[in-house]
Amino acid sequence: MIQGGSRMRNLLQSLRAASFPSKVANYRRYTPPPASSLQIATRPSAYSDDEYADVDWDKLGFGLTPTDYMYVMRCSKDEDFKQGRLNRYANIEISPSAGVLNYGQGIYEGTKANRTEDGRILLFRPEQNATRMRHGAERMLMPSPSVQQFVDAVKETVFANKRWIPPAGKGSLYVRPLLLGTGPILGLAPAPEYTFVVYASPVRNYFKEGTAPLNLYIDEEFVRASPGGAGGVKTITNYAPVLKAIARAKERGFSDVLYLDAVNRKYLEEVSSCNIFIVKGNHILTPAASGTILEGITRKSILEIARDHGYQVEERAIPVDDLVDADEVFCTGTAVGVAPVGSITHQDRRIEFKTEGSLICKELYSTLVGLQTGRIEDKKGWTVEIH
Repeated sequence: MIQGGSRMRNLLQSLRAASFPSKVANYRRYTPPPASSLQIATRPSAYSDDEYADVDWDKLGFGLTPTDYMYVMRCSKDEDFKQGRLNRYANIEISPSAGVLNYGQGIYEGTKANRTEDGRILLFRPEQNATRMRHGAERMLMPSPSVQQFVDAVKETVFANKRWIPPAGKGSLYVRPLLLGTGPILGLAPAPEYTFVVYASPVRNYFKEGTAPLNLYIDEEFVRASPGGAGGVKTITNYAPVLKAIARAKERGFSDVLYLDAVNRKYLEEVSSCNIFIVKGNHILTPAASGTILEGITRKSILEIARDHGYQVEERAIPVDDLVDADEVFCTGTAVGVAPVGSITHQDRRIEFKTEGSLICKELYSTLVGLQTGRIEDKKGWTVEIH
């Protein structure tokens, strides 16, 4: 048994060595942490010096396309995150009693890397994602990486997977940072160990409609979040509960669900995975982020861009009846960008909105994408170039 254990340890050491080829020698390397409840399953490297991966960029959607590397960092509940490293993208193995599996102690972020026309690689406001993760971690009683650790991890992950960043105009590299309670726990309590993971996938349009206007449905049976809950943080527990509502809406031919507040059932909140805006003349309105609505990074950016363009911007409670005289409605989010809404159906009444001609949402989106892709000079310090 002892000899067999030695052979197994030697085999694992060989696999780990094979999983870190010399191609990544220029990346910052770290000393691996002590043995953990999470183990990385390794596989031979497929990293190459090709400028682009073998992907049909014109057929790219919003699905998972595994890339070359992911970033992993761990700590115990009473420590700070200190060291991390790039690993081959692979499955992870955790204890069945991990806090994230038993009690949902996990949060995630989403950001994108874009390639400019002249080949540069830009991130968009990653420090905002880092700050939001720290806020969410506090709510979920989890340690979290510092802002600098978060941003550095995202940079390393993007650079290691740069051949998967689509050509300019063909999509983005979606980056998904995860913070998980991976330590084993039986009673309801914080996990004893945490793992921070960053992986990436090339993507294009989030909705199957592409850039076509969305048709939303207001479901009065389900709510997304309640006052005092965790609706204002990007915890994983916010998303599985909306799957049934989304599935039911799509069966009826709708794109997604627009939720109302849990108390009065008459104020707009947000869509399943994005924020909502309505336009009335020169006024742009969005529900106030008061604990039940996620403060999206794209939402925040669009609000500032709209003010720069001279629009009157207001964050407040928006009664569902205000949709009747809205000129435009649109959604915002990292995954969706800025998506126009063609109609919203409420209590068997279909309300339609302007989707042709000169649209405010297209004007704002053009500025946003221009900043994200380097077509517009960034005077706000929102973009981060990766070398």
